[in-house]
Amino acid sequence: MLRIHFTEKDLARVRMAAGPDPLWETILSFHRIRDRRAPLAYGEWRTEARSRLNGETSLLSALVPQRGYFPDFLTPVQGRLGLEAGLEALRATGADRVRGELALLSAGGARSVRKDPGGRLATFADGGPGRLGRLVEAVRTYHRAAVEPYWAHVRTRVEADRALRGRALLDGGSDELLSSLPPMVRWRGPVLEADYPVERELRLEGRGLLLQPSFFCRTTPVVYRDPALAPVLVYPVTHCEPPAATERAGPSLGRLVGHTRSAVLRAIEHGCTTSELARRTGVSLASASQHACVLREAGLISTLRHGNAVLHTLTPLGGALLRGGVRADGLYARNGRPAS
Repeated sequence: MLRIHFTEKDLARVRMAAGPDPLWETILSFHRIRDRRAPLAYGEWRTEARSRLNGETSLLSALVPQRGYFPDFLTPVQGRLGLEAGLEALRATGADRVRGELALLSAGGARSVRKDPGGRLATFADGGPGRLGRLVEAVRTYHRAAVEPYWAHVRTRVEADRALRGRALLDGGSDELLSSLPPMVRWRGPVLEADYPVERELRLEGRGLLLQPSFFCRTTPVVYRDPALAPVLVYPVTHCEPPAATERAGPSLGRLVGHTRSAVLRAIEHGCTTSELARRTGVSLASASQHACVLREAGLISTLRHGNAVLHTLTPLGGALLRGGVRADGLYARNGRPAS
């Protein structure tokens, strides 16, 4: 069980991540690619991603066991700014921190450590030249093969989750936001409890908490092992369909004509329920539902069920269509917008 202890100051400093974190998604996907659970959510992705790999997993396997602790330095906070910013922060990790976190990894009895006859981990621990350069390249190469082709889908699911949490925050403040988190996380103020493989107490002490939804997180949330690091709770998003390598418009896109459906797409820009969609566009509830179905089949919106309601949000393709296109280099977003 994980228990996160809040003060009144912490409640005022709860915030949502601006989007998916490329390094958290990369490391957590490395857990998913080696197990066979959740076949509906990850099965097709796992098969496709494995076919693209050419030995990139060897070094990562030494640092990221299938279960349990992996070093905090693999997911620096700079990853929120984009993949390259995160990798540069990883490359700059101090030798003392690397040695300390590798000692924790070894103390945990991780099988990956015992299967390191070539001494790959010693390269990091001794602080020698190029200590982290090979690791950075391994993470980058793995990300390009296993995560980057699916990034639009990952971002869609994370943004849909953010829309849900944002509505909860507007409706009832931090209490409602924390109460809206997935079932494995339970708000019993002033403590947030979560299913966790070990007993853990995390005291925020006025630092607040960043909520980071993740596509590749599964079953239980994740926090940093080091309590001195800025507190982050990485938790699983709801999965509605398996990830696709590209978000192609389906045959229904040809039906996307006329002022009404354009108005429907614009009404969904910041997220809305079907009832809200009907009110915003002046159509009946049944008509709003039908329009949403066509847009969803065309890959322009995503629909997520929350309690008795559903919430519609734009996919990256829908957003690009609404805004008249998107730059080719805008795959990764900074604070929800294409990087400049």
